Amino acid sequence: MIAAHDFYENAYAQFWIVDGILFFKYKPKTVIDFKAAQLVVTDRIHFQRERTFPVLCDIRGVVDTDKAGRDYLAQSGSVLTCAVGLIVDEKVLLTISSFYLQFSKPSVPTQIFTTEAPALNYLKSFINAKGLVISP
Repeated sequence: MIAAHDFYENAYAQFWIVDGILFFKYKPKTVIDFKAAQLVVTDRIHFQRERTFPVLCDIRGVVDTDKAGRDYLAQSGSVLTCAVGLIVDEKVLLTISSFYLQFSKPSVPTQIFTTEAPALNYLKSFINAKGLVISP
């Protein structure tokens, strides 16, 4: 069960925290331009209350991105994250995600997954037995 203070939603995405992992899910038909990228990063950082988390980022709702949005996410999107697991399900998004990893070079360890379970296993490796974030 997620308490109301553990959930946040804006025009582009929803965020919640479970077992030390921040879940970040883009809404259906989202276009990530510079404005959207700025808003989701700002809202996520505020939601985290200055704490670092591994992030499960479900991008299956994203239908398009522009270079300014991708660049902003690559430069500022990793603030207060120690690792990112990207969830994709379509070949187009897999291609976009692979392109992002290759050319934007995120500053924290980032992997692409097509299902949630392996992504969660990956992210759990960044949390110790006490629930504290382990630096990569």
